[in-house]
Amino acid sequence: MGGGGISLGKIFGIPVRIDYSWFLIVILFTWTFATGYYPAEFTNWTTSEYWIVGAITSIMVFVSVLLHELGHSFIALRYKIPVHSITLFIFGGISQISEEPVSAVSEFWITFAGPVVSFLLAGVFYGLTFIFTPIVPLLAIVKYLAYINVILGLFNLIPGFPLDGGGVLMSIIWGVTHNRHRALMIASYVGSFVAYLFIIFGVFELFTGNLINGLWIAFIGWFLVSASRGQVRQEQVKSALSGHKVYEVMSQRYTIIQGNTFLQSLVDDHILGGGRRSFIVEDGDQVVGLLTLHHLQNVPREQWPSTMVSQVMIPSAKWKQIGPDTELWDAIEVMDRDGVNQLPVMTDGRLDGMLTREDIISYLRDLSRPGR
Repeated sequence: MGGGGISLGKIFGIPVRIDYSWFLIVILFTWTFATGYYPAEFTNWTTSEYWIVGAITSIMVFVSVLLHELGHSFIALRYKIPVHSITLFIFGGISQISEEPVSAVSEFWITFAGPVVSFLLAGVFYGLTFIFTPIVPLLAIVKYLAYINVILGLFNLIPGFPLDGGGVLMSIIWGVTHNRHRALMIASYVGSFVAYLFIIFGVFELFTGNLINGLWIAFIGWFLVSASRGQVRQEQVKSALSGHKVYEVMSQRYTIIQGNTFLQSLVDDHILGGGRRSFIVEDGDQVVGLLTLHHLQNVPREQWPSTMVSQVMIPSAKWKQIGPDTELWDAIEVMDRDGVNQLPVMTDGRLDGMLTREDIISYLRDLSRPGR
């Protein structure tokens, strides 16, 4: 759920975003509430009331999801772990915590905080049912929100990645074995097993005539399988790269251009002719910036002959850079966090080389060869 979406501002200093897929699920939820759930529960409303209450309920469901994610994030901040962002998307929400917890205890509390918030919200909304009893539409909303927050809390406690229960299970195994890698792999495999049970149950529901429920359950299972496999692959890559440094992988095969080069000349001489995708920009013999194809694409083509590289590059004072002794996995996390495909490798203001995702992939292939 990278950089796409709409920013909602910051909470506790954490950027909160809505992914575009969120709108799809809100529309679907609103339609389901307005045409199915509320008409079955409350038969004397007008059509507009069904749609208004349905829309409010949909929004409040995702407010509950946001508060659930803030629970994770707040505890992470208490442990001095930065939180990059919170994103709401089609499957709920995700907190992008910038660093891994350093202990099983911190892992446990950061993960467990989300379900705790959901259960607390369920209690609050249940208490509100006694206050809103005379106002039927509000009663309907808080009654449903009490129910859905219990479900959200229980569902997330299922013991398998990527659910919170998988993180709780992992933290417990980590605390017992003192081996985070082993704990994470076990929790990921348990998550895959649970996901396949979802798929099997969803297919069973389909064959028994419950089409919508079956599709949703099977789809959730498929998502959990994909996420669990992704977690396993990530941990395998991390394990393979453990102890390896940037200087082992970085390349000196980078192209240097002068800041007064016009974009049209750059395209003709280096991109079309050489297939280069990123460039180190110098002023004389001093490194002053970095230019990528992304920056070039932001300039209308008719302006290329009159626009210089120095006008669109990232100044060296603003670019993300790493040192040659940086752990490779840390470099990957920087790339993922900032959405970049290459990083300059610098020592005391001097350019040592460039690290790209392609370099890392090639290095992983080399490590996987027999005898390595």
